Amino acid sequence: MGKGDKKTARGKRAMGSYGVTRKRKEDKVVIVPKEKKVKKAATETAKPAAKKPAAKKPAAKKTATEKSE
Repeated sequence: MGKGDKKTARGKRAMGSYGVTRKRKEDKVVIVPKEKKVKKAATETAKPAAKKPAAKKPAAKKTATEKSE
């Protein structure tokens, strides 16, 4: 029962395999606490919608008679 034996822990270490006689270390489960949600004040959430500026109308083209005056 030595390095060449698949059934012993020493043999599994030599081969680099894991099995029943050579257990792996289990990963520890880490619980991360969730951040608490902060409620916003009613004044912040009820902001009025921003108004769009009025569209500019294109200038009317002057006719030939208006230009001469």
